[in-house]
Amino acid sequence: MTHVMRTDTHSPHSGGDGDWRDTATRYALVPLRLFLGITFLYAGLDKLTDSAFMKDSGAGSIGDMMRGVRDSSAVPALVDMALESPVAFGYAIALGELAVGIGALLGLLTRVAALGGALISLSLWLTVSWAADPYYYGNDLPYLMAWTPLVLAGAPLLSVDAAFRARRRQRTGEYR
Repeated sequence: MTHVMRTDTHSPHSGGDGDWRDTATRYALVPLRLFLGITFLYAGLDKLTDSAFMKDSGAGSIGDMMRGVRDSSAVPALVDMALESPVAFGYAIALGELAVGIGALLGLLTRVAALGGALISLSLWLTVSWAADPYYYGNDLPYLMAWTPLVLAGAPLLSVDAAFRARRRQRTGEYR
């Protein structure tokens, strides 16, 4: 018996289940964008409002945290750079997380924001969470991977980027 696979059952114009699948596919990155945007916005605000974090030393300080991970990090030179001015590094990370979070939430310069989020996650994975054993206990590697689809695809829907694209197309008379 030969099995024939139908290819016309989920066309965008079939009026069947293909419609919801097509819609789900178009909106698939929106929940990821919201989660990452809220998380990075929260992380930045949390750092900026934590009185213990933005200090050279002391319990919960950025300085003590960086000194604690220096010898177990994949790239000790990155930690050494941070340790030259731990408070400035802490502010740079916090402000970077704020910018990335706002960009992702609004869909504003989304690919740039996502690249920033990926770079923050990569640097934290190579330093702070590198020693997590097994590796999947560290949270920075999954964040790095989660940013990747947004680096590649941007925010084609429900975003400032999409509004700018639509406006540009309208001005130039280009319709797709």
